[in-house]
Amino acid sequence: MSTTQTPQSAQGELPEGGGPFAWLRALGPRGRRAFGGAFGGYALDSYDFFTLPLGMVAIAAHFHLTTGQTGLLTTVTLVVSAIGGVLAGILADRIGRVKALMATVIMYALFTVLCGFAPDYETLLVFRALQGIGFGGEWAVGAILVAEYASAKHRGRTLGGVQSAWAVGWALAVVVYTLVFHFFDADTAWRVLFWTGALPALLVIYIRRNVQDAPHVARIREASSERGSFTAVFRPGLLRTTLFAVLLSTGVQGGYYTLATWVPTYLKTERGLTVVGTGGYLTFLISGAFIGYLTGGYLTDRLGRKGNIALFAVLSALCILAYTNIPSGANGLLLVLGFPLGFCMSAIFSGFGSFLAELYPTAVRGTGQGFTYNTGRAVGAFFPTLVGFLANSWGVGGALVFGAVGYGIAVLALLGLPETRGRELA
Repeated sequence: MSTTQTPQSAQGELPEGGGPFAWLRALGPRGRRAFGGAFGGYALDSYDFFTLPLGMVAIAAHFHLTTGQTGLLTTVTLVVSAIGGVLAGILADRIGRVKALMATVIMYALFTVLCGFAPDYETLLVFRALQGIGFGGEWAVGAILVAEYASAKHRGRTLGGVQSAWAVGWALAVVVYTLVFHFFDADTAWRVLFWTGALPALLVIYIRRNVQDAPHVARIREASSERGSFTAVFRPGLLRTTLFAVLLSTGVQGGYYTLATWVPTYLKTERGLTVVGTGGYLTFLISGAFIGYLTGGYLTDRLGRKGNIALFAVLSALCILAYTNIPSGANGLLLVLGFPLGFCMSAIFSGFGSFLAELYPTAVRGTGQGFTYNTGRAVGAFFPTLVGFLANSWGVGGALVFGAVGYGIAVLALLGLPETRGRELA
């Protein structure tokens, strides 16, 4: 597996200088281009994902859906994303990180656009499921690509930077959503919102022309007889790691996607906010998320991978309980609390890219990271569905407490995993 060595850049040179952007300089020119490709891919991945929860109220009204049916749209996306994550991870180990990254971006962009043409609920469900294949694979492949350029000293901050792209894509989706629903009636607006998911096609051109795999890691990967072997992540030396990493991903993503799916609906149906009002509240949530990703990346290098995840799992659970128990009429307090909620539930993800990459050897790093992250995402996807079915009797706000349960599962999973801070990947 990986060994602990003196931190070096992907091009074999010691990082120079200090300061808040030392991690970016240490990547070198090729690494910075890889960072740009992965950042853009993840931002647009986020954008395409949020076209559904932001348009969910209009979609439910158009097709006359129950809360359970609307929750299922998110669940099927996340469940199928497990398949996409596994396939993309194996592909990344067999044909390389960059080629696999381009394939995932094309996949999620194509089926996001097709969702806008869905004539009925069943077709939308199928298109959203197929979108999940690309959605599931992009993060794992992009995170590995950048992790293999980053030094052990700066890997947490570097991957935290990639994670912050999720907040950027989320913010862009909210802005576009607000404009689209202002200029179009609801029955047309949700379709237009999906059609804007064609944006990632432009990114593929940049990746194809400017990004390549880390050369020193590619040589090691290509020389291995286990390259891209799915069964290898279940062999005796890796089985325990794989099982606990899946449990960790399940807990964190169960909590996160419960909030990402249902907070817009909660603000509309139980707080009575308008479209513009909802966008204003989400601004605080997303701002907290962006700063949380960057802060979490820094703390991942300072406290260790496990320390950062444990800290923000506890804080995220507390934020959920506070956020959903604010008395009716105290919307000003709800606005203020949105910032720490977004901060905590995002900072916990900053260590995932470096942690999962460091748990697996080079030949099966894509397979291991793709499987554990996305299987956890698929199992955690049942949390939003459960909230949807319970919302009729508990209310959306009351059912959101299941997100806190997910974070408790994540803390327990850390007990079975090693600390990996300081490990080199080649």
